[in-house]
Amino acid sequence: MEKRVVFHNRWLPYALLAPQILITLVFFIWPAFQALRQSLYLEDPFGLSSEFVGLENFATLFNDQQYLESMHITAVFSLSVTTLALTSALYLAVQADRVLHAAAVYRTLLIWPYAVAPAVAGILWLLLFNPTLGVLAYTLRELGVDWNPAVNGDQAMLMVIIAAAWKQVSYNFLFFLAGLQAIPRSLIEAAAIDGASPARRFWTIVFPLLTPTTFFLVVINIVYAFFDTFGIIHAVTNGGPAGATNILVYKVFNDGFIGLDLGYSAAQSVILMAIVITLTVIQFRYIERKVHY
Repeated sequence: MEKRVVFHNRWLPYALLAPQILITLVFFIWPAFQALRQSLYLEDPFGLSSEFVGLENFATLFNDQQYLESMHITAVFSLSVTTLALTSALYLAVQADRVLHAAAVYRTLLIWPYAVAPAVAGILWLLLFNPTLGVLAYTLRELGVDWNPAVNGDQAMLMVIIAAAWKQVSYNFLFFLAGLQAIPRSLIEAAAIDGASPARRFWTIVFPLLTPTTFFLVVINIVYAFFDTFGIIHAVTNGGPAGATNILVYKVFNDGFIGLDLGYSAAQSVILMAIVITLTVIQFRYIERKVHY
């Protein structure tokens, strides 16, 4: 029998929802509407005058080779960050689920990176990979790698991918560990009694039962890679060298706040918002069908 909550005061539900609705309107709906409106205008850098140009900003956008290249860079970056962050977190969660001695300390140490600000995380990895002082850069040189991300675009991309994935591993770890601990031990023990190897138990029992958690984290990590990595890019590479790490969200900032082309930047933000919404809808519409609840 379905239980329903009954409010004796008819205005109480609206009062409880009002703060969240107000926050959504002020910080999400209104800025999105402003960006959409601004993308249809050509504005001067000081915001003193504007000219309605319709879809001209969008037409210019898709004829801009730098913007198309930025879309490709963003696709590679987001896919790499999501894959690296999820696989690393899943491995650490599996190991943490097995640890018996000092398990709480182990889990706490793995959670700490999530408290680090994106810009700080970027600076930490920049110091580690610094061609002059970095420990990891020194190790790479000893291995014969000519490491200098200041001039090598591929190396700069690898550095920011590692920094962004490291920042997100702790978040993923928490959810994977919770999902692992929710799996009944009787299922795994029964498979072990039947002679299934640890690898077979993981891929046939554990991982299918983790698919709801994995699906949720895939969506979250893609959104993270598209938006929340701005601080890392800004602190480490400024989109360089030669635009090699100029992802879409950083190009919006660079064209709008540095280049002062507000209408063009607003059009980019609208396209970026549409891309993320489309990816999220596709994931929920098609990928969720393969999830085992």
